[in-house]
Amino acid sequence: MRIFGIVFLLLQFVSVAVMQTATTGSNAGRNISDPSTSIWFSGPATKWDEALPVGNGRLGAMVFGGVQEDRLQLNEDTYWSGGPYSTVVKGGYKFLPEIQRLVFAEKYLDAHNLFGRNLMGYPIEQQKYQSLANLHLFFSHEKETTDYRRSLDLRDGVATTTYSVGGVRYKREVFASAPDQVIVVRVTADKPGRITFTANLRGVRNQTHSNYGTDYFRMDPVGSDGLAVTGKSADYLGIAGKLKYEARVKVVAQGGTITTSGVDLNVKNADSVTLYFAAATNFIDYRDVSGDQHARVESYLRNVNGKSYDAIKAAALSDYKSLYDRASLSLPATTNSFLPTNDRKDTGRESPDPSLAALAYNFGRYLLISSSRPGTQPANLQGIWNDDQNPAWDSKYTTNINTEMNYWAVDSANLSELGTPLYKMIDELTDQGSQVAREHYGAKGWVFHQNTDIWRVAAPMDGPSWGTFTVGGAWLCTHLWEHYEYSQDKGFLAKSYPVMEGSVQFFIDFLVKHPNGKWLVTNPSTSPENFPDGGGNKPYFDEATGSRLPGTTICAGSSIDMQILYDLFGYYLKASEILDKNSALIERVRTAREQLVPPQIGSDGSLQEWADDWRSLEKNHRHFSHLYGLYPGRVLWDKRTPALIDAYKKVLNERGDGGKGWSMAWKMALWARLGDGNRANKIFRGYLDEQSCMQLFALCGKSMQVDGSLGMTAAITEMLMQSQDEVINLLPALPDEWTSGEFRGVRTRGGFELDLQWKNKRVTQLKVTSKAGGTFRMRADSAMEVTVNGSRRGIAPKDGMLEFPTTKGVEYFLQTK
Repeated sequence: MRIFGIVFLLLQFVSVAVMQTATTGSNAGRNISDPSTSIWFSGPATKWDEALPVGNGRLGAMVFGGVQEDRLQLNEDTYWSGGPYSTVVKGGYKFLPEIQRLVFAEKYLDAHNLFGRNLMGYPIEQQKYQSLANLHLFFSHEKETTDYRRSLDLRDGVATTTYSVGGVRYKREVFASAPDQVIVVRVTADKPGRITFTANLRGVRNQTHSNYGTDYFRMDPVGSDGLAVTGKSADYLGIAGKLKYEARVKVVAQGGTITTSGVDLNVKNADSVTLYFAAATNFIDYRDVSGDQHARVESYLRNVNGKSYDAIKAAALSDYKSLYDRASLSLPATTNSFLPTNDRKDTGRESPDPSLAALAYNFGRYLLISSSRPGTQPANLQGIWNDDQNPAWDSKYTTNINTEMNYWAVDSANLSELGTPLYKMIDELTDQGSQVAREHYGAKGWVFHQNTDIWRVAAPMDGPSWGTFTVGGAWLCTHLWEHYEYSQDKGFLAKSYPVMEGSVQFFIDFLVKHPNGKWLVTNPSTSPENFPDGGGNKPYFDEATGSRLPGTTICAGSSIDMQILYDLFGYYLKASEILDKNSALIERVRTAREQLVPPQIGSDGSLQEWADDWRSLEKNHRHFSHLYGLYPGRVLWDKRTPALIDAYKKVLNERGDGGKGWSMAWKMALWARLGDGNRANKIFRGYLDEQSCMQLFALCGKSMQVDGSLGMTAAITEMLMQSQDEVINLLPALPDEWTSGEFRGVRTRGGFELDLQWKNKRVTQLKVTSKAGGTFRMRADSAMEVTVNGSRRGIAPKDGMLEFPTTKGVEYFLQTK
């Protein structure tokens, strides 16, 4: 930790001056007060992934900001294809012993076929997240547009479009209100009577499958001041579409007139106009679709009726800021920092703009606030934003990295309650997960694989090369422990304990002895999406998927399986001790944990991805599954030796710094754990150039996904603060370019909140707030004074660590002696 020259904090944490005045650029650029919180452009979005996102956790909109025609693409987080269904196949466990025998006999393709015929869930695929509607606003601006600006202010969550036409300055503001459960569009002009437009609220149908699609809708006026779309979800994979929805727009104008004509709503000569969008489905939970979507929408609109726009906006911003204002990051700004965001990304290839990393950190927090709230669905592959009825990877929950990455930063970013939807989904997965454990594996407890949807199916899917990932649920359970680590909430731990224990129970039943007589392994197993060169792998036509594959991924005891289970078993044992639990299972887990395959170094000097010394068939493979235990896990960190660290680095170097957006975020976090901030920053700059949209949404190839954006928040945190080994380490992987900065409100394991500033790569100010009353431990290389409630005392470090007891709710200020 670089903590020399720390300055004593007397009353409050003073903001650090890290902004640099811009000397060139447009007027709009000069009006940017903080380039770490503002995303802006000098033109409208020309395609969906250039639009600006707003959301309240349940409703989402992508705002295009067009002049003659503006579009808001709209989503509701429970609108999916299909309806309640099960993918459990009864009796599959009867074939498991033979599959395991074939794997141990190295007859992997035979095992693959047998698994595909008898243990795959049915249907093999799952349901799709859907687009709900589009709101179009058609304006008749006959003159040239000037002074255009489109922006998203992360400090208040408002997307704003401004421009001038014929001497009139027009402004549109869009935000999503969580208190009132509506999306609000406000249109104003600086001269009276100048607002005239036509609005359409349009449904969305699966055009690709239009010849047999069943996702019908109808568009209707509602009185003289509203529009509605009503419809149902699509049948898919033989599962009937059981969701019904209603979407409505209510329009309120000051001055002028509002009329409807068919599906058109016409506003003429108004001074200002406010549009309120409300939507709902009949979804209650993964088993129940008996809700009343019409009554729900009526309730939302009735609730805003009679409220002023200013009151609705104030409530929405107060709610949003109560989350967003808890934490923030600022880094040095340059002249380029005040350019439009797309230009900042372009110039950042050659000229450092550290503030872009702060913007990425803050944007990730914004996305999580906007897509995951208590009572909503968890953030899926695209958060809550999707304009395609056939989205990439169905825009569902992929749990061999992506869903987990969405929530890596939820606690450190001081947004703990936003993890509630994930924790609820984990609990819901135990329903079909326990059926899958029994019917597919003949085991107690519950198991979940690599994908699910809103209906919480849990059986293997996609095909044997993907579906043999049995530790998806186990990985999710590590999030339950992580939340406890940050919160120190024993009530949460006690509530989560049965879920963790159910996962542990499954693996105690499922693990089998390796032929070498030393190890317990998962069998069948896989290292996610990666085909090895061993086991006689060769190109192979897979009957389960109907496609030609490089071979099979099936193996026994993949490294990621062993690492996740080593961590989960350890967390379970710690939880049992904290909660004073005693059982025979606890002792079985303690014994089994020490028999899992340990980290191994292959003949090429890299960490082995499989129990056998195999290589990846794909060069630069995007996954780093066998480095799970370095980040986000613990086992590789805890067991690190110089030889193992070299093996970790060899994996990272061999697979390179490029890849998908989420993969680059993971690489950054891994290099941060290894203390190389410059390498992490190099990858970040490559991410901006290659795998992010203009508004900083991450890409997975060519498809937008939020995992990389949210993963960036987690990775940047790891560069500036780490607490994985119960000791806080400040600036552990600080890039040379980030010479100064302010990191406020970051949470640590053990229940602490930190505000820190640094200058010339040295921490200058530090405030510690104890949230749980535990012992504070921090890496330090010199004696320090700790001041609390006006009392100052000196503490000397021991073995490079500073340690002192704390009281819950008390603030501590630190300075060097």
